[in-house]
Amino acid sequence: MPQQPLAQVPLDSKWHWQELGLCRSTDPLLFFHPQNERGSSRSRRDQSAKRVCASCPVRLECADYAIRAREPYGVWGGLSEDDREAIYRTIDRPAATRLASVPGTGVAAAKELVNEAISEEALGIHRIQRAR
Repeated sequence: MPQQPLAQVPLDSKWHWQELGLCRSTDPLLFFHPQNERGSSRSRRDQSAKRVCASCPVRLECADYAIRAREPYGVWGGLSEDDREAIYRTIDRPAATRLASVPGTGVAAAKELVNEAISEEALGIHRIQRAR
């Protein structure tokens, strides 16, 4: 897999949050799709990765980094590649330029989409409500 060009990595990137990620104790293949993976297989794997992210203590830092760096591969902070592409489409050009330079702006620019990506509905979690 090609590495992220250094020109896209935010200059102020801090990496300490990565030490606290739940993904560190999970198979990394869960977060990155194998070549030519498509359809329901890819959706199930992404959903499983998002479940790990949903309870991760550094989910927002991870998502913010991925948005700001325009991370092209994998599930980061509960955001799949498709989720991040949807976020990029909603951010205007001047805002996109500011994203790379100010920590927290990635998540702030797309808070609803970030939260929606790991919602119970997105993760396929259906609560059974008891009849009263």
